[in-house]
Amino acid sequence: MTDPFATFDPPLAGPPVLGPTDVSYVLEDTEVGRLLVAVRDDGRVVTCAYAPDPASEDRWLHRIAASVSPRVLRHPASTDAARRALAAYLSGAARSVGVRPDLALTSAFQREVLAGLAARVGYGERTTYAGLAAAVDHPGAARAVGTALAGNPLCLVLPCHRVVPAAGGVGGYAGGPAAKEHLLALEAAHTGPGRR
Repeated sequence: MTDPFATFDPPLAGPPVLGPTDVSYVLEDTEVGRLLVAVRDDGRVVTCAYAPDPASEDRWLHRIAASVSPRVLRHPASTDAARRALAAYLSGAARSVGVRPDLALTSAFQREVLAGLAARVGYGERTTYAGLAAAVDHPGAARAVGTALAGNPLCLVLPCHRVVPAAGGVGGYAGGPAAKEHLLALEAAHTGPGRR
């Protein structure tokens, strides 16, 4: 009797190879909190947002899937460049998070506010909600500006922590007041006398 399996020699498949995805993401623990960093396949950053718990992580992932693409995978290697840029900023080695932002998750008004913020408020500087509203030609819309900043999907990349209340204090922030204070102190420490 011959062995029916004697000539059976299939190639070993090895681990599965994941095909390309439209958006890759990672959860990154930083000194200012847990961030969900998501990038498109061309490297543009779609999200750098606080995700302190599974519920907030799910909300951001659903938003990305609905607005950008349902092909979203947790794939840390694709986010390496964005995470290095984030680390350089948070260490004080860089004055910005050197990535290409993608505003796919923003409304038209948010784009106006975030573009105005990026153009007018530099590293180590601060403005008020009313000041930013006036700068983007919406005087009297301080509350709407605050709401737009509260939903910023690109925290740190488009630094809404630089906007504070006119009455003093740090005001609201998606990462909480301690994170906002840390970021303001970080920038102040790197822009003082003798700093470039």
